[in-house]
Amino acid sequence: MSAYRIYGDCRSGNCLKVRWTADFLGVDYEWIDVDVLSGSTRTEAFLALNPAGQVPCLILPDGRPLAQSNAIVLYLAERHDGALVPADPFERAKVFEWLFWEQYSHEPYIAVRRFQKAFLGRRDDEIDPKLLAGGRRALGQMALQLAKTPFIAGEAPSAADIALVAYTRVAHEGGFDLDEFPNIRAWIARVERAFSISPESEAA
Repeated sequence: MSAYRIYGDCRSGNCLKVRWTADFLGVDYEWIDVDVLSGSTRTEAFLALNPAGQVPCLILPDGRPLAQSNAIVLYLAERHDGALVPADPFERAKVFEWLFWEQYSHEPYIAVRRFQKAFLGRRDDEIDPKLLAGGRRALGQMALQLAKTPFIAGEAPSAADIALVAYTRVAHEGGFDLDEFPNIRAWIARVERAFSISPESEAA
């Protein structure tokens, strides 16, 4: 029996970041695909696992559930390797800084616009323009950092790169032009190589 169960939707960057972390660390797990669009996260059975009704959701070997993608990534990284989270207190805090920033200043714009455009089929004029502006600001901030360091939190790949690459690599599906940010494109390729992630153009 697998040590962990991971409930997730393969179309979700938040879910994929957990899967990529588990694969990179060689963690034994069972992936349970959940279709968010069909309402599967609102069933009584799923809400018993995660009352928030969201994926991803990790079930530990002892049955305890853990939600929120970046919390799961950090748990797996610290429990099974530690290399994705630096030991130095300041460098560790920088990884956390980017993880918090991703959920507050990146995902709410880039992931949300992608969802509305690619999955709900909304036209540009039906989408709040603040999403495009906010996403471009986020990409601009990443580009500034990547002009200084090869990875988002420093010289080595970390949990922050896994967290941020998930939606950045598919930002074009939300109408963001990554050709305007060549160092982000180069970073995406570095992260995909570092974590053995199939390039987005080859992904299912």
